[in-house]
Amino acid sequence: MKWQVNLKLAPFEFDKKWNALVSKNKKAILLLPETFMNNSGKAIAPSISFFKIRPKNIIALHDDSDIEFGRTKLSFAKHSAGHKGVESTKRAIGTLDFWRLRIGIQPPLRASLTKGGKKKRVDAMKLVLQKFKPDEEKTLKKVIKKILEGLEIIIADGPEQAMNFLNQN
Repeated sequence: MKWQVNLKLAPFEFDKKWNALVSKNKKAILLLPETFMNNSGKAIAPSISFFKIRPKNIIALHDDSDIEFGRTKLSFAKHSAGHKGVESTKRAIGTLDFWRLRIGIQPPLRASLTKGGKKKRVDAMKLVLQKFKPDEEKTLKKVIKKILEGLEIIIADGPEQAMNFLNQN
């Protein structure tokens, strides 16, 4: 993948110790757990112990139904808001003192209003599992590009420097 080359990361390889795909360079380790999302901490815990990674140097990327689709938000030490993968990560590392790159999946507000003007609750499973529409696929490509650029900033300059870029609309 082009972004892996830009970041000088090795190709992903499966590591059975962590049940995850791993790609790394001298400055960063990317871990893609092969566990169910709600159990991602099971892959994270042994890897941070092995690599001696401090929680403040962890960045968990995950979907967020509270953020509008097409937007991202980088934050530090925030509660899970019920996200099971984040809760699993917190349990695994024993703290909330890690970074989260939240990727919005909530439909735009205008699409989720009822006739009475009240916000309509979208079923979480449907939201996560439904297929993307063609216009959403275009937006998704832009979001992926933004995330990859943000990761480059994080690796080069740190997460604090990437916040302005990743948190802008």
